[in-house]
This record gives sequence, structure tokens and C-alpha cells, in this order.
Amino acid sequence: MISAPSPLPAISERSLEDLVAWMAARGQPEYRARQLWRRRAAGATFQEMLDLPASLRSELTTSFRVSSLTAVRRLETDRGLTTKKLYSLDGGYTVESVIMRYPARSTLCISSQVGCAIRCPFCATGQGPFGRNLRAHEIVDQALDACQELAAEGRRLSHVVFMGMGEPLANYAAVLQSVRRIADPTGLGLSARRITISTSGLAPRIDRLALEGMPFTLAISLHAARDELRDVLVPVNRSYPLAELVAAAERFGRQTGRRVSYEWVLLAGVNDTERDAHELGALLRGRLAHVNMIPFNPVDGAPYREPDAPAIRRFLAQVRAQGLNVTLRDTRGRAENAACGQLRARVLAQGPHEVRAGPPAPQTVA
Repeated sequence: MISAPSPLPAISERSLEDLVAWMAARGQPEYRARQLWRRRAAGATFQEMLDLPASLRSELTTSFRVSSLTAVRRLETDRGLTTKKLYSLDGGYTVESVIMRYPARSTLCISSQVGCAIRCPFCATGQGPFGRNLRAHEIVDQALDACQELAAEGRRLSHVVFMGMGEPLANYAAVLQSVRRIADPTGLGLSARRITISTSGLAPRIDRLALEGMPFTLAISLHAARDELRDVLVPVNRSYPLAELVAAAERFGRQTGRRVSYEWVLLAGVNDTERDAHELGALLRGRLAHVNMIPFNPVDGAPYREPDAPAIRRFLAQVRAQGLNVTLRDTRGRAENAACGQLRARVLAQGPHEVRAGPPAPQTVA
């Protein structure tokens, strides 16, 4: 176990209404709760909230943890532009998040589960043990920690992508609650248009997502355009095959007016052939869609490799010839086994390690 859980609740577990009641019970006016809410959304610790009375700051410190997360590893790559953190959670579980800094934006790649039960064979997260769903406040605390770090650099968090550990739509309620809190103007205030929710293909949840009334972006982890290959690369495809998945994504686009992003990890000789380009074109041509090509990050024990640069350029040209909008994603955290799930895997291999691994989450959902 990484660390013993604190007996104190995290402040992020409390809603604004809860904090108003907590303040009232201590003779504090309602606006103190709003001050606390805004300052915590900016990433401030209790002792940094100098607009609160010293006695109130002390009582907050003895009543709450400032975060549900404890950073246990930190890794800097890309000359300091990428920061990966491994956090311990209550129960001794660990989870990762990644801050990626660009000239005009700062993006947080956020996790929604401890591990992932989808078990994609090219993904480091899927090779490790599945622990549990994250609670909404644990997801929000990843964003708050990133805000605090970026604020110290004179930067602001501008984008959040649910592309870290886990299948976000398998933890639907907590993910949507956290998205609403991250987009809440009285909290972090991030535009929903700058939040991306990724899924490996839980089609019924995509239909549900379309009705939430928020203009976030949907990203589909596609990786193959024929069922027999996708059954291997993304095993949930056996429950929700391509025709069902793409139809759900199409309904999402019509309902929301938002273009759907399709993610494609490039695996040499597996899904980067001319056949794959033609199949991808047949699947997505004429749809409100964009394709993100992602060079494979090598994973220990995975029987795949990244295509070389000429092969990547050739495949991109073949896909563009199908009439699709395509970009090649800027890869971050490739050094020192820092791709998604690899820092956690390295720590688990070294020990101490998580002591619990719950049953895999069901892959068939309503």
C-alpha cells in the first residue's frame, strides 16, 4: 500500500451547498463558502487563502484534507513541457495524470479509473490490475492540482482530456459529475468545448452522453476499421461492433452539432496498411468526423512496434486520399517509459504496490 488513508474527508467531497452549511454551523456568513470554493478552484491550499480569517483557515486544516490525492511520483519529460504525476488514493490505489504545455494552451490528461478493464493489448494501463472507479472528487482533484501547478508558472489550465487511465463511460456518473464541476463558472470555469471525453466504444453510453446538453468533444478510440481486427485491438468491440459504434457516434454528432474525433494508434504492419486506409475511408467518409493518428508508444510485453517515419507519412497520405480530415498527434511523455499507464506499471513492479484489485468492470452496459 502506498499510504494510509487520512481520517479527514477531502474538501472536494463537499458541494458548495455543503460548505455553506458547514460555515453557518460555525457562525460564518455564506460568502465565506463561496470564497473558499473560488480559491480552491484556483488551486490554493487552505493556508494560502489569506482572504479567510486565520482562525477559519486553521479550522479548515483540522477538518479537511485539501485534496484526496497524494503525489508519490513525479516525472518531467520533453524538456519540462510534460509533467506526469502518480497519485495515491484512499485504499492505497494509484492513478496517473499528465500536464502537457504548449505555446497557446495547457492540457491535462486526466484518469477516470484505477487501471482499465477493457484490456487493449497495446496499452500499458490495460496490462496492469484493475482497481476501482474514481469518485467524482478524485477526478476533480487532478484538475485542481494541475491548476495549482500551472498557476505557479503563470499559466492557466485551458483543456482537459479524459484520455488517461480507465474507460470514462464505464464510470459514467462520476465522470459527468466531474465534468460539470470542471465547467462550473463558480469553480474551475473551463469551457465544456475544451473538455474531451474518450471512449473505447460503449455505444449505449454515447447515446446517453448526447443528451447531457453540454458541448464537450467525443473521442472514439477506434484503431481499426474492420471488426475482426478491432475485436483484437479493442476487445469491447465484440459487444459493440463497428456498425453500432459509428451509428452511435453519428447520432451524437447530429444531436450536439459537435464533430467526433476518432483516435488511431499506429501499429506497424497491423493497422497502417493501404487496406486499413481504404477501410477507414469507407467507414467515416461523409461523416462529421476527424481522425487523430497517434504513433505507438512502446509498451513492455506488447507485440507491437511504432511504424517508421516514412511509413507514417505514407499512411497519412493514403487516409487523406480517402477524403478524411487527419492530423498526426504530437506525442508527449515518450521518454523514460512515461506514456499512459507506464509510470504506474513501473512503480507497481518495484513495490510497494496496490494491495487490492477488484473484478473487471462489465463491458456490456445499458
